[in-house]
Amino acid sequence: MQLLEEAKKIQSDIKELESLADDSKQDQEMLDMALLDIKEAQARLQTLEEKLFCSLVPDEKTGNSEVIIEVSAGVGGQEAMLFCQEIFNMYLAYADFMGWESQVTVFETTDIGGLRHGVANIKGEAVYQLLKYEGGIHRVQRVPKTEKAGRIHTSTASVAVMPHPSEIDVQIFDKDLKIETKRASGAGGQHVNTTDSAVRITHLPTGVTVESQTERSQHQNRNNCLKKLRFLLFQQQLDRNVNQYNSKRKLQVGTRARSEKIRTYNYPQDRVTDHRIGVSVHNLPAFLDGSDTLHSFICQLLEEGKKETLQEMIDNVQD
Repeated sequence: MQLLEEAKKIQSDIKELESLADDSKQDQEMLDMALLDIKEAQARLQTLEEKLFCSLVPDEKTGNSEVIIEVSAGVGGQEAMLFCQEIFNMYLAYADFMGWESQVTVFETTDIGGLRHGVANIKGEAVYQLLKYEGGIHRVQRVPKTEKAGRIHTSTASVAVMPHPSEIDVQIFDKDLKIETKRASGAGGQHVNTTDSAVRITHLPTGVTVESQTERSQHQNRNNCLKKLRFLLFQQQLDRNVNQYNSKRKLQVGTRARSEKIRTYNYPQDRVTDHRIGVSVHNLPAFLDGSDTLHSFICQLLEEGKKETLQEMIDNVQD
């Protein structure tokens, strides 16, 4: 608390010095002194913030080792589905780059190409901490392959990142579940067409429905459904906790970010822009490869998230 109060005091001093500098424009000596004091105060604040990052910014309760990442095609028809597949593949490639384990549980393709809806379980060190700001609307601007006139189209895909329930105990009772089975659709040969391996589970108290058909075994698909249901119920609990106070953060977590575009992939300008922090990088192919370019971008988001958390803590210090 003492560090937070000190940081708030320095911020207040900086504002006063900036006001003094504005009033001293006619007096060069006073202006120089004020600017020097501002510079010194900013240096002290930066040093103090580094200490605060280490001692006061809390570790994420959900910063553990497993998430579900869900990517769905948005507006834009076939082009949106093609973009959805690229984004989904980007995160799978990033998981491989980070040495994480990944398992695709839903992969709904279309006859004309692209991905309508994809879900993967990703497990590894600090996986939620690194992916938590990826949730939201991702927008692509480019000329589709089917566009003969060369016009640029805008399409979207939505991304949700759901943390593994570790701190909040999610209880699921059999009496609250409606379990349905059906024959899986899509590729898979004779087995897919002759057994009721696909499973759909509805959680009656909340109305949340999940399904899985990627495994050959009904038992495995049932386990996948229960796992995803637990994630979704946990996410609801997290959202309720977050909504108990008015956050000033621009960087939103999970479902709170889905209603607004967070990032644009501009192909004509070979640029990716994150609208929350106003940062752009070039070389789209390298970004979509899901390796060091994407990782560097994600690290910038994490740094901004730390600053926002710290600022919120400072603002909440009582005068």
